[in-house]
Amino acid sequence: MNIIIPIKQVPETSNVKMDEETGTMVRDGVESIVNPLDLYAIETGIQLKEEFGGKITVITMGPPSAEKALREAISMGCDDGILLSGREFAGSDTWATSYALSQVIREAGKFDLILAGERATDGDTGQVGPGIASFLGLPLATYTSKIVELTKDSITVERLIEEGYETLRLPLPALLTVVKEISYPRLPTLRGKQRAKKLKLKQWSSEDIEIDRANLGLKGSPTRVVKITRPKVTRNGEFIKVVDEESLETAVERLVKFLQEKEIV
Repeated sequence: MNIIIPIKQVPETSNVKMDEETGTMVRDGVESIVNPLDLYAIETGIQLKEEFGGKITVITMGPPSAEKALREAISMGCDDGILLSGREFAGSDTWATSYALSQVIREAGKFDLILAGERATDGDTGQVGPGIASFLGLPLATYTSKIVELTKDSITVERLIEEGYETLRLPLPALLTVVKEISYPRLPTLRGKQRAKKLKLKQWSSEDIEIDRANLGLKGSPTRVVKITRPKVTRNGEFIKVVDEESLETAVERLVKFLQEKEIV
């Protein structure tokens, strides 16, 4: 069972910043982590490897610092990692990212299953997993909450839908995007960290894979952010300072009147 897991390095949720001129996310100088929802895909892959054997390859696209995310996945139990990096990929939207990652997967060799997180916490679109499936022509199950059965030729899963659950059987190879209900991510082990530190990762650029450079980066991205606005919270509260019995009575009367105006009392 050869499993591929695309992951993403994302900013800490509280540190997300946007460049208002380009409409892209600012990543320089921002503390980054493995996308939390990708950890569930990693755990699911490790469990399948423990049961059926095989190999797990994690891939990511980003700056050289994204190597840290790959090493964290390897310290959890994945086997190998591929970093797709280069300035030509900067500013890629979900379409360009899906295209680039699909070309990496083609180059990486034969696989049986691709597991991806439901979405990334920075963009929150949930489009890259399905996009990869589309470029590779793979059967797809989104919002997968349980793997029911895995055979040599097919995989049966349960997926979350608005009305409850839906059971699907997909021929292999296939791609699944998974939700939190599918597993509970394990912590990296000391032995895993030691192995991850020593392992030589593959680092590819657009020169190392068959890819159309016109479809890369900001220029190759059909999505355009034309305007960024921030929500404004306006509160025109009334403050009545209570210093004596008279001001207390005034404050109570004003509060009662306010509640009556809002039809609360």
